Amino acid sequence: MLKKIWNNKPLVGLIIFAIIVSVLNPRFLTHANILNVLRQTSINSIIAIGMTLVILTGGIDLSVGSILAFCGAIMASLLNSGFNPLLSFLVTIILGGVFGFVNGVLVSKMKLQAFIVTLVTMTFLRGATLVFTAGKPISVNDGGILFENIGGGYLFNIPIPIYLTIILFIAGHYLLMNTKFGRYTYAIGGNEEATKLSGINVDKIKIWVYGLCGMLSALAGIILTSRLYSAQPTAGSGYELDAIAAVVLGGTSLAGGVGRITGTALGALIIGVLGNALNLLNVSSYYQMMIKAAVILVAVLIDRKSNK
Repeated sequence: MLKKIWNNKPLVGLIIFAIIVSVLNPRFLTHANILNVLRQTSINSIIAIGMTLVILTGGIDLSVGSILAFCGAIMASLLNSGFNPLLSFLVTIILGGVFGFVNGVLVSKMKLQAFIVTLVTMTFLRGATLVFTAGKPISVNDGGILFENIGGGYLFNIPIPIYLTIILFIAGHYLLMNTKFGRYTYAIGGNEEATKLSGINVDKIKIWVYGLCGMLSALAGIILTSRLYSAQPTAGSGYELDAIAAVVLGGTSLAGGVGRITGTALGALIIGVLGNALNLLNVSSYYQMMIKAAVILVAVLIDRKSNK
């Protein structure tokens, strides 16, 4: 058992880092702070689940932060227009899926590079969000019980976003480990040409992978908008980097075909704990950006070394 834990590098890294932080600041291990870390991590975790699927196919999605922002603005506008909260929720999730499907079609059918496609989508949706909101936050007047609780509610004194994140991680793990869709996703990342020759519809799997990533980004946007009770036009900036870092830190190869959702969960926790620790230690936000960049670089170097 101990050997198995020791071989799990993300888990060992998380434990060691948590011990160091708790020694430097005893407030880190308090019940309130742990719940705060998990709630703050939930947004990145949900996005990272979708990013894991994309990276496993050998792709990348830089548009997740912009999808989050645009869908959050749409959700707030629908609620302020008097739309039914449940209907608004479904429309927003579907809209996120549409953006993801468009990415998937351009990558699979048009044979464009995922980096370029999602970079274009990221830039376009970021501009569209600023146009739609006129560069100003959209405050929600009355979101109803569903909207209020999905991001800011509690169940047994535990934030609801934590429950949602756990459920989605379990669902994502089951999808990858116990379904044909999951096996095909790994196969595409391992050897796309061989997967095609075996009769698998690679394009269809890729389109669904990007579609699911878009839906999860939209859900993250709804949760964030609910927590703030407003949609911020700049929301989601840099979230794509946090998601990619969480995935790579969790052991998923940027080359595709290798990785697990459980590793992504640990990677997201590492990113969350890092941010929380730096705040508790009163590290300037400017230095935090530099430290986070260094962590991402280390993760990429580890990934490259492990794939040699």
